[in-house]
Amino acid sequence: MAIAPTFDIQLTEADLREQLRTDVLWGLSSRRKWLPSKWFYDARGSKLFDLITGLPEYYPARTERALLHGCADEIARQASGATELVELGSGSPEKTRLLLNALSAHGSLCSYVPQDVSESALRAAADWASDEFPYLSIHGIVSDFTTMLRALPHGGRRLVALLGGTLGNLAPFDRTAFLGELHRVLTPGEQVLVGVGLVTDPAVMIPAYDDAAGVTAEFNRNVLHVLNDRLGADFDPLGFEHFAVWDPDLEWVEMRLAATKPMRVTVPDLDLVADFAAGEQIRTEISAKFRLPALRNELAAAGFRTRRAWADPDHRFALVLADR
Repeated sequence: MAIAPTFDIQLTEADLREQLRTDVLWGLSSRRKWLPSKWFYDARGSKLFDLITGLPEYYPARTERALLHGCADEIARQASGATELVELGSGSPEKTRLLLNALSAHGSLCSYVPQDVSESALRAAADWASDEFPYLSIHGIVSDFTTMLRALPHGGRRLVALLGGTLGNLAPFDRTAFLGELHRVLTPGEQVLVGVGLVTDPAVMIPAYDDAAGVTAEFNRNVLHVLNDRLGADFDPLGFEHFAVWDPDLEWVEMRLAATKPMRVTVPDLDLVADFAAGEQIRTEISAKFRLPALRNELAAAGFRTRRAWADPDHRFALVLADR
């Protein structure tokens, strides 16, 4: 008989609303407008992203999944002392399933801790995990991992997984702060597993964020729908053009929305008026791509020691296991 999942709600809908208000006020008041990518993900945005992961241009998801399929057993052997898998931003069941199966076979895994800002996504992750791994204790955490790592439970030796290239969505300063805080939260002997996109040909990278079918464009514009729905804004999402660019100096892909004509947008919930000139842009996402030596250095600067790294044959994606 499966052990019933438990949940710890540390981030309420009211908290999220206040975060959204703060982000939108700062982002749309800036000289160079921006919005954080986490606001893509309402129910509609999550469905669109699920579609993106199956597109022929979107190589990161299938490449990471294939990597995990090939090296999950080795990861489990390298992390054989782990009793608890903590997944930050609980993601694809296919990838998590590979890890849970391998860790269960090679070690003493007894619990799975999915974390997410979305309670509905978290409960879905806990439900399927409970069905497939009835012997595991499952404890879901609703929180923001960028600011609430200290709220993670500590009942055993943890392996913390951050997959899907999510580390690359953090700007360098934020990434440094996150890795430093993660090191402070973990204890000696605990480990972290990160999945990151690698620097490769821009002709391969850019279509992954600007597909021919226009699904990513609709996903990008969804952030404007979220602002309309939650803050009463009056954006015309179709009045903004989606595009993605590669910055060779910062080595990241940026997704942007550009106004197709001059317009004025009001956000009544914030008493905010934002004027857009034709062509004026909102940056909605960064997706940093890494070089393995530089990533090892970032981890080392935070206090981690890289144990092992795996990359696909085309060197487009990597999984890195590091020790606290």
